Amino acid sequence: MIAVIEKKNSKTNIIDSFREAKFGEAKDSREKAIANFERLGLPTSKSEEYRFTPLTKNLEKHFAWENKITPASIQSINEFLIADLDANVLVFINGSYSKKFSKIISPEVQVKVKTLSEAFQSDKEIINQYFDKLVNSESDPFAAMNAAFWQEGLFIHVPENTKVEKPLLILHINDTTTAPVIAHTRLLVVVDKSSELTVIEKFDSIGNQPSFHTFSEEFIIKENAQLEYCKIQNDHGNSYQVANTLIHQANTSKVNTFTLTLDGQLVRNNFGITIDGENCESHFYGLCLLKGNTVADNHTVVDHKKPNSFSNEIYKGIMDDHAKGVFNGKIFVRPDAQKTNAFQSNRNILISEEATINTKPQLEIWADDVKCSHGCTTGQLDEEAVFYLQSRGISHSTAKAMLLYAFAAEVLEPIKNVTLKEYLDQLISERLHKDF
Repeated sequence: MIAVIEKKNSKTNIIDSFREAKFGEAKDSREKAIANFERLGLPTSKSEEYRFTPLTKNLEKHFAWENKITPASIQSINEFLIADLDANVLVFINGSYSKKFSKIISPEVQVKVKTLSEAFQSDKEIINQYFDKLVNSESDPFAAMNAAFWQEGLFIHVPENTKVEKPLLILHINDTTTAPVIAHTRLLVVVDKSSELTVIEKFDSIGNQPSFHTFSEEFIIKENAQLEYCKIQNDHGNSYQVANTLIHQANTSKVNTFTLTLDGQLVRNNFGITIDGENCESHFYGLCLLKGNTVADNHTVVDHKKPNSFSNEIYKGIMDDHAKGVFNGKIFVRPDAQKTNAFQSNRNILISEEATINTKPQLEIWADDVKCSHGCTTGQLDEEAVFYLQSRGISHSTAKAMLLYAFAAEVLEPIKNVTLKEYLDQLISERLHKDF
């Protein structure tokens, strides 16, 4: 008699890991999410939404799907902070919230900043109203995975007529010194009527082993409220990230977002905004500066549902070596969204012959009184401009960095915080002068 040993696939291992875990909060939504994942499975090259992003192959190679928290040995977070930024700091290490390193400098009395596990106990009414309402775990396997496995998260509630003076800096740090890390975290932000908030998310790791981190982030922006949101992906580790960031806007609200991707093995950003009010203003800026074998994939969806609103989207990429960029941007203008102004642009520079960009701007309009445009360009650095600068006594490398910086700097326009803007400007400038 020959014994047959069945080798479980990743999908089976993930589902088994879920069944073995003992979760507390959101049991019903977790069960629903794992059922969705069981139906969807990890995406293959035949999946339209992930066909340029080889996530599954890399995940199966590097990770065992054990639902456990990898211990960390971080003694200080100073190296991960943004110098001179006067901010409230909230820290996650290997997916777990760290009270030790988190610091609220001067919170407004009414503003709630809690872990999700705490909020499920103390703020059930508002949690039940908004939690997991924007994330689409029915169609995206990584949204389903996150909804099933999230370890911890943050709940931030800004009440009416409150301007939060100091930004919230959320640090996600993975310590892969002793073992690979798998982490799943959540963020729920509710900015009530006529209030203002700035959120900065930054991602770092230490250690040489790989990390896989999924994020689901929900922002509810009420009438006349404002959100400034900045995502900084400069992880020097062997990291794999999938983020689902969803924003819902009400009447006369304003949103500015900026995503900077500099490093990481494979980064996937799913960014969706629903403009569900009149007279809204929405700006989305992104920049990828990629080298080595890094893959960065930005998928954006801007959904105009109501009339008289404006959205502007500019994503740029500079790719060198064997780096690969992906941009898929969709704009929907629904039948009721008359008088919509919606613009989208994706521009890229390829430094090496091996670097690639796959770009697909899309625009679907069901209204007839709108002003919309979209487009993309991909090319190489203008050698005549480089030669002109060299003829003025500037070295070739400096001339090249100057032209690339001029191309990239536009995306910093929406950032209001001076210290943050200077920090990002320095990151970009140093990267271009050092590595390009």
